[in-house]
Amino acid sequence: MVEIKFSVDRLEKFCYGVFHNAGVPSENARAVASSLIQADLRGVDSHGVVRTMIYIERLRKKMIDPLAEPKIVSESESTVLIDGQNNFGAVVGLKALDVAMDRAKRYGSSIVGVRASNHFGTCAFYALKAIQKGLILIVMSNASQTMPPTGGIRPFIGTNPFAVGIPAGSEIPFILDMATSVVARGKLIVAAQKDKSIPLGWAIDKHGKPTTNAVEGLEGAVLPVGGAKGYGISMFIDILSGILTNAGFGKYVNNMYENWDEPQNVGHFFIAIDINRFMPIELFKERMDQYIQEIKAEPKASGVKEILIPGEIEHRLSEERKNSGIELPKNVVKELEQIGKLYGIEL
Repeated sequence: MVEIKFSVDRLEKFCYGVFHNAGVPSENARAVASSLIQADLRGVDSHGVVRTMIYIERLRKKMIDPLAEPKIVSESESTVLIDGQNNFGAVVGLKALDVAMDRAKRYGSSIVGVRASNHFGTCAFYALKAIQKGLILIVMSNASQTMPPTGGIRPFIGTNPFAVGIPAGSEIPFILDMATSVVARGKLIVAAQKDKSIPLGWAIDKHGKPTTNAVEGLEGAVLPVGGAKGYGISMFIDILSGILTNAGFGKYVNNMYENWDEPQNVGHFFIAIDINRFMPIELFKERMDQYIQEIKAEPKASGVKEILIPGEIEHRLSEERKNSGIELPKNVVKELEQIGKLYGIEL
């Protein structure tokens, strides 16, 4: 499929303009646009500007309240529960992150749970911001049912993602950002849009049979990473993000593509740790650098040019795309052009 390249600044300005002209306050529009662009920069195209259309549709059909102010509903010194009031996930997520980082700096660590939110983009979006403040962040979110429990054939739990972000010194930071499925469901969406097949083992069709057809996979279910292990981790994330926060869980997290009667009620969970409470941050960064350098210096398997750490591929791609631009499939460009015409913004 033909792809068209856009500069990062132009694309982010376009997304901001669309959301702002659609009635989203300036600061919130900037948060949503930034979340989408960050995903594209890091190569997570399934969570990038391709999501603009569905975000706008849910906004237009009043499935998202862009004016709502997320509020703290209960708190202690280091624990906070936030009700997102059904605003955009990126808006709610950044509010929760700010609270988590502030409490971690004051008390050494913090736990912030979130309910009544929406799809909040990639977990790395938040981890990167915490790293800049010298904090370790563990962030997770539940999602609508797209994955069967091990032994089942029908979707019951989400591909519930999580990330761990840890700063380093001269080396790049450690960022493990992953869904609990073999692959994020968004990659099936992108494959279907590009009319491409998917690898065997990514998904099953609606009858529970393995498939390489992206459309059949979307009608069926994606599979847990590592079989029962991924299923167990997904449950764990659902329990903390959904059950503990009083958000939706399991089949009660509403699908943003299919349910047009109710808000999503997604739940998130943030754990922030102030490194300075354990040792001076500079010493920690030195030890992280040593650790990363020693891992990368390990003997390599045949045919392997370089040992990489989690987040390194995405970091390099982000630096490259900042300079060279972001490529979008022609059908996604068409969608964006249609949205732009609605709100008087030229792509």
